[in-house]
Amino acid sequence: MITVIGRILMVSIAVILSSFFLPGVEVDSFLYAILVAVVLSILNTIVKPILVIFTIPITVLTLGLFLLVINAIIIILTDSLIGGFHVANFWWALLFSLVLSVIVSIFESFNKKEKDQRR
Repeated sequence: MITVIGRILMVSIAVILSSFFLPGVEVDSFLYAILVAVVLSILNTIVKPILVIFTIPITVLTLGLFLLVINAIIIILTDSLIGGFHVANFWWALLFSLVLSVIVSIFESFNKKEKDQRR
């Protein structure tokens, strides 16, 4: 089981790795990556459910693809809240959210394999 601190560190590393792959995303330091992970988790906990509820009709019409737009909006909000984190535009935010999700999923799969081997 991943603790909250472990998850934040894992997302922070994923933010740094994503910024290396994507030229439209910049993170000034690892401290800012940690702040990005914390702010993303707060926004995903508080703001994202509200946005999802308000956009249910368009989400249903787009067969769930509008949730990618909501993820990009959360990334842009994080960019506006943290000075050391910069995303060039909406499309880079959308791509950043996809790459970040893939990297975090890979990290979580390694953690699951490790947990299964301990049993």
